[in-house]
Amino acid sequence: MDDARAPAVIAAALESCAAGLAERCDGLVALCIGTDRSIGDALGPLVGSRLQAAFCEGITVLGTLDKPVHAGNLEEALAWVGRAFRRPLVVAVDACLGRAESVGMLTVGPGSLRPGAGVSKSLPAAGDVYLTGVVNVGGFMEYFVLQNTRLSLVMRMAQVAASGLEQGLRAVLARRAAALHGD
Repeated sequence: MDDARAPAVIAAALESCAAGLAERCDGLVALCIGTDRSIGDALGPLVGSRLQAAFCEGITVLGTLDKPVHAGNLEEALAWVGRAFRRPLVVAVDACLGRAESVGMLTVGPGSLRPGAGVSKSLPAAGDVYLTGVVNVGGFMEYFVLQNTRLSLVMRMAQVAASGLEQGLRAVLARRAAALHGD
């Protein structure tokens, strides 16, 4: 996260994970999961707010500080995506807990993520591509740990994640436009 190359690495990973999916999708969705009521769980809404400000069109952003997507409305958000698009490419963003040496690490990968797993919630899987950020140490008193996460860490992680996702999503949009126009 503190590496100046991190946004470019995130962008390249997103492009790689989306390869083959972007050309076939009928919409790009950034699904940023979390709540503004817990510092440790605010990574998703912080990233979503930054992405919403960066994109006027081309990307549908769900989950911002003003309108978070969290455990209470995740199923509704996923249902909306299913109604709005036939074949969306969903990039899911969420905070997670991990080992002490992983705190601050951002990971991009193919497939879905399991929101709420760190706090033993059973929520539906989300995303075709995921970005997760380890905001604190897991394993004991997870809700307390999330509430006592450093805001400065989460803000830095959100800035790096949003910058990388913005670069990657712009590249995916360009690839998708080229495929639609037969370039």
